[in-house]
Amino acid sequence: QVQLVESGGGLVQPGGSLRVSCAASGNINHIYTVGWNRQAPGKEAEFVASISWSSDRTNYADSVKGRFTISRDNAKGTVYLQMNSLKPEDTAVYYCYTKGPEDYWGQGTQVTVSS
Repeated sequence: QVQLVESGGGLVQPGGSLRVSCAASGNINHIYTVGWNRQAPGKEAEFVASISWSSDRTNYADSVKGRFTISRDNAKGTVYLQMNSLKPEDTAVYYCYTKGPEDYWGQGTQVTVSS
């Protein structure tokens, strides 16, 4: 099994920045991809970004390209999502997930963009 713990969410003003983290533990040797989805109130969940666990291949939703950057530190088993130029529409619960022989999800971290 893989355990995922997100952190770093909070309240930020429009135009501001925030970094959320996802710490993975357990059987992480078979992870293919780590990514982030988000879900805003009253909306369906949507893909945000993902990164290969063994290469630098990344993928981003069009809505966050050029503003968000996903990265990872394999030694720490942690994936980061750096979010810049945040907009009110980025407000959501952000969930970390892993894809491999089995998929796992974290509990989510709230990101609120508001003045």
